[in-house]
Amino acid sequence: MAHLKAKETRQDDQGRKRWKLDLTKRLYEKGYQREDIINLFRFIDWVMKLPEELDNSFWQEVTQYEEEKKMPYITSVERRGIEQGIEQGKREGLLEGIEMGLELKFGSEGLTILPEIVQIQNVEILRAILTSIKTVNTLEELRQIYQ
Repeated sequence: MAHLKAKETRQDDQGRKRWKLDLTKRLYEKGYQREDIINLFRFIDWVMKLPEELDNSFWQEVTQYEEEKKMPYITSVERRGIEQGIEQGKREGLLEGIEMGLELKFGSEGLTILPEIVQIQNVEILRAILTSIKTVNTLEELRQIYQ
């Protein structure tokens, strides 16, 4: 259901938030065990990404629902861990793309700046680097993106 609703709401962030909240509430209402709820929620959260402001609103509503039902299955520490895991996954994917792009565009010389780029933690800067590989002509131009 999460996958189908993610496809259906590809261009409708508000609708996606509503469905994500509905599916999350269903996990609680079905009487699943805590571990099952957390594992299923991780899948829902992965498939049904939300923009940051809607994601914050979603978490507020989930927290309120848990408090009303006295069912705190996903603690704030677990939420933060889930978020960090997602960010780390994004970062790793971007670094793989950057490595491939550098090698394709600049050959082995392009890989010489990879150690500098790997030090960058900010996902948005990494995304900008990946996007810029298409348009820059030199490695020095690319360095200007992140220095």
